[in-house]
Amino acid sequence: MTLPRRWPLDPFITSLLLTVGLAALLPARGPAARGVSDLGVFAVGLLFFLYGARLSTQEAWQGMKQWRLHGTVLLATFAVFPLLGLALRVVEPALLSAQLYQGVLFLCLLPSTVQSSIAFTSIARGNVAAAVCAATFSSLAGIVVTPVLAALLLSTDGGGISGRAMLDIVLQLLVPFLAGQLLRRWIAGWMGRHRKSLGLVDRGSILIVVYGAFSAGVVGGIWGRLSPVSLAVLLLVDAVLLAVVLGATGLGARWLGFSRGDRITIVFCGSKKSLASGVPMASVLFPGPTVGMMVLPLMLFHQIQLMTCAVLARRWGAAAASGSVEVTRSTPAGSSAVAGAEVGA
Repeated sequence: MTLPRRWPLDPFITSLLLTVGLAALLPARGPAARGVSDLGVFAVGLLFFLYGARLSTQEAWQGMKQWRLHGTVLLATFAVFPLLGLALRVVEPALLSAQLYQGVLFLCLLPSTVQSSIAFTSIARGNVAAAVCAATFSSLAGIVVTPVLAALLLSTDGGGISGRAMLDIVLQLLVPFLAGQLLRRWIAGWMGRHRKSLGLVDRGSILIVVYGAFSAGVVGGIWGRLSPVSLAVLLLVDAVLLAVVLGATGLGARWLGFSRGDRITIVFCGSKKSLASGVPMASVLFPGPTVGMMVLPLMLFHQIQLMTCAVLARRWGAAAASGSVEVTRSTPAGSSAVAGAEVGA
């Protein structure tokens, strides 16, 4: 897909929106829906097989030496975020429906991103090696921690987490991941040579799952309950959530005495949520008609975090290039996401 240079959306988000539009116009029904569902199960298994095959076990063990940094990122991802998600219950049902709130809480339980966390850390001239390990640890821990937290915190109104769903997590996510790890020594070279093609497989797998999820939602009639006001409120909730976490990770990293490079790593790895992991997990954990609504807050949050972190990364990178190790604190009032993170970086 060729997009204008100043296109405001991430190309992958654009692909997701087009997929949602296709599902709205031509939803999969009957035998076609069953075929899409089966294809989605295969795609999710393949996706986590590739995740496992990409992870260098040796590098991961070496990276564990920076246990304070990684522990801080994991704490932000799997403790601070879920607590904020629980605190947001005050917006239900006055501002958000029960199902949309469950979607917001679900995104708070997900692991961090890998590629964008590393890329933004590099642009900002942070500790890239630590970002690689921290984001990888978060993604790996999420395979186990996210379903457990979902079972504990998500209500049955949002889809519920049954014993069968937990078994599906093991069979569809953990088993392929471990298989990828076991086969890595034989296929890592081949994967390195075909990185671009496999990247398309990653994104294609997620698009298949999104199409199936939103098709089920259209057929089930759930989208008629989503008003423009609800969508605007959801955007605002996502933006506030990101602002608070950026501020918390930045201030917390400074309070703990981390170096500037490590603080940047903590901010970018601790404030993000993975769309690549969240969509497949949602397809396994929740009934088909509800998956679309459960991942909608995550899709919006993903775009907000990309745009916000891109601005921060460029600003901090420029400050480092100019010889200033401290980022200016003169931030406009009201820009809480940038202000809080700048204090930390």
